[in-house]
Amino acid sequence: MISLITKVESAKVLIVPFVKNDNLAKDLLTRSKAIGYEVEELDDSFKADKGEILIVATPGKSYKRMVFVGLGENPNGTQIIEVFRSLFYKNKKKWKGQIVVDTKSVSNYSEYFANGLALSEYEIGALKTREEADETIFTNGTEFSFLITANQEDKIRNAVDKGLKMADSQRSILYLVDAPANYKTPEMMANYIVMSGKKHGYQVTVWDEKECEEEGFHALVAVGKGSVESPCRMVMMEYNPSEPSTKTIGLVGKGVTFDTGGVSLKPGEGMQYMKSDMGGSAAVIGAVEMAAKLGLKTRVVGLVALTENCVDSLAIKPGDVINSYSGRTIEIINTDAEGRLILADAVHYMATQIEPTVMIDLATLTGSCIRTLGYAAAGLMTQNDKLADNLYKVGQETGEKLWRLPLWDDYKSMMDSDIADIKNLSTAPLAGATTAGKFIEFFTHNHPNWAHLDIAGTAFGNTDYGKDKSATAFGIRLLTEFISKY
Repeated sequence: MISLITKVESAKVLIVPFVKNDNLAKDLLTRSKAIGYEVEELDDSFKADKGEILIVATPGKSYKRMVFVGLGENPNGTQIIEVFRSLFYKNKKKWKGQIVVDTKSVSNYSEYFANGLALSEYEIGALKTREEADETIFTNGTEFSFLITANQEDKIRNAVDKGLKMADSQRSILYLVDAPANYKTPEMMANYIVMSGKKHGYQVTVWDEKECEEEGFHALVAVGKGSVESPCRMVMMEYNPSEPSTKTIGLVGKGVTFDTGGVSLKPGEGMQYMKSDMGGSAAVIGAVEMAAKLGLKTRVVGLVALTENCVDSLAIKPGDVINSYSGRTIEIINTDAEGRLILADAVHYMATQIEPTVMIDLATLTGSCIRTLGYAAAGLMTQNDKLADNLYKVGQETGEKLWRLPLWDDYKSMMDSDIADIKNLSTAPLAGATTAGKFIEFFTHNHPNWAHLDIAGTAFGNTDYGKDKSATAFGIRLLTEFISKY
């Protein structure tokens, strides 16, 4: 999709990315001389702020126009990707012919440039009917090239390849999260994972509803009872590197494919967005897929609990007591706190049967986390300071940011139940994200390297690519980079 060149023979568009730093004036002077402009014209017109665009006509050159693109100051991976995704998304029906990106002075960002370019191909409206498909730079014969220095070819080729592979998985996950609930029932999602495993070379095990009951996934089955047509699934993904690894990273994802709230019914306004309540499982699927595609050296096991949370005569009710895979009983205070119930089964299975070196769960779990952190970062909870530091650093590098929230035992008593081992929701309207984390911790078998990521505010939201809220694919890059560094 992207070729590497050392000289521009001919191009319709030459894209030149700039970082806003102390070298900007020097870089603009170099460019102004190359295209015959006064540097003052460029200085006044372009500051390299994030997403800033300046188009310059270049008559007599081997390229028709030069597009200056601002990356901002000290940009992280996500910011660079978004700048390029937005640039190509907005112009993909306008541009045609050879498009060249000059990466010479910013070659360390090549992976992100490729990732953003390829992500711009994704369209939310996959289910819209059209008489004929719109022609875009991805279908009109446009050729993409990165301008590089000759001694960087191998390094940049690897970076571009990684960026394109990441974008391929991210586009699939974007579609999955954006898809209506009737297009991604638990069974459909399980089938998707099976196909992904066959394509990318990782093993998949699926438990259907009956097998979940037999295996002892009682909390998952209990939540799924309210959905007669779409019974639950538990799905395990196993990536084994070519050389045996002494380390295993276990990833656990919440996969509620639609959440009505159950008997504790959610308000009608905004309920259509509850198709995204499987964002945690989507991130896990994408990360396992990426580990296989990149051939990472660490063994990765993903486990996703898939169900709908619906209203039916068989649905769990407030006041019920249910069992779980751990054998511990749970008092149901609110049926809309269902995500932690299915995670209880999944994390305990992961901790006791897989025994990973590190265990991380991801879930679009609480509105409390959104009220605390907004949409800029996911909540990070763990008792392990080293794990917290490593995850935080990877979040800063990738731009998929995390912020640590307390997981102190001061909150433990808020989940005490008189009639069961634990209740699924504190009756005090306080510290909702942390008490949810304490609930999950109760089922981790005291795993010493466990972290909980509440991605409720980051997995789905307002973007530049639709009029309504849509998926972000948050977590895939974060987890992939964490695994590759571990």
